[in-house]
Amino acid sequence: MSWLKRLKIDSFLLILICVVILATLFPCEGNYKVFFENLTTIAIALLFFMHGAKLSSQSIISGMRHWRLHLLIFVSTFLLFPILGLGLQVFVPNFLSNQLYLGFLYLCALPATVQSSIAFTSIARGNVAAAVCSASTSTLLGIFLSPFIVSLLISTNMAKTDMLDAITSIMLKLMLPFVLGHLSRPLILKWIEKHRKLINQTDRTSILLVVYVAFSDAVVNGIWQQVDGWSLLSIVIFSLLLLGVVLIITTCSARYFGFNKADEITIVFCGSKKSLASGIPMASVLFPTSVMGIMVLPLMIFHQIQLMVCAILAAHYAKRPSEDNESRSVN
Repeated sequence: MSWLKRLKIDSFLLILICVVILATLFPCEGNYKVFFENLTTIAIALLFFMHGAKLSSQSIISGMRHWRLHLLIFVSTFLLFPILGLGLQVFVPNFLSNQLYLGFLYLCALPATVQSSIAFTSIARGNVAAAVCSASTSTLLGIFLSPFIVSLLISTNMAKTDMLDAITSIMLKLMLPFVLGHLSRPLILKWIEKHRKLINQTDRTSILLVVYVAFSDAVVNGIWQQVDGWSLLSIVIFSLLLLGVVLIITTCSARYFGFNKADEITIVFCGSKKSLASGIPMASVLFPTSVMGIMVLPLMIFHQIQLMVCAILAAHYAKRPSEDNESRSVN
């Protein structure tokens, strides 16, 4: 659909919206709910298995020498975002409901995206090797750091389990499949390369299943009595505010510490993203389904906004003179 590309709208967002509508009209309950929950657990395990299989050890090792770049990105992802998230409390409850504020706190605790961070860095002619290393490592660190950050930011009565139980559950449901996938990489790499499109569809199908189950339970528990048009508009406004502040800080920080343009691009795009692919499955582990729908709503909208804004920004970077493109740094 060319009109979607011109508007910078991700077609996956439209599918997500359709799934939310489906869950609103036909929420899964009873035995159907049990079936979909079990199917979702399998799909999430498969998703992280494939993430592990796609991750190259060489890409991580080759990028380790840019430790200053990665450190700045990780500080943005796991420190700057949570601090800014806490700052949103000044807008509660006059401009942002408490439930949506908690959703933003969860968003701020998540790791960076992988695919879009690398794609935008490539389009903007940035340091792609460093982007691969940083984004992949962010996903891996997020499995451990994100639950810990969530426990610090969000009151314990929102959590499904205590911290130890949450980490144990994540280790079994997310980390174990990830490690098994990475260990299986030599055996299935050729198959992965041959069926990359199919694997990408598997990733998206897993997310859709989690969203359907989450919103089904949320609808049963009255989510649309809590979220109205003003709430959706407030999510858009605060997503733009949050993303804008992070983009400004990462850009200024990269220039202040003397990074070249290629590395600046990597810092900006890897340090400003939040992962829908990791966030939704992780939410299914951390939160009860009764609150999960509203907890991931800010993430779903922020995800689309970051794609649209960063697509415009990447095109702007790409227009600079080619002689300014320093493909590697010596930091």
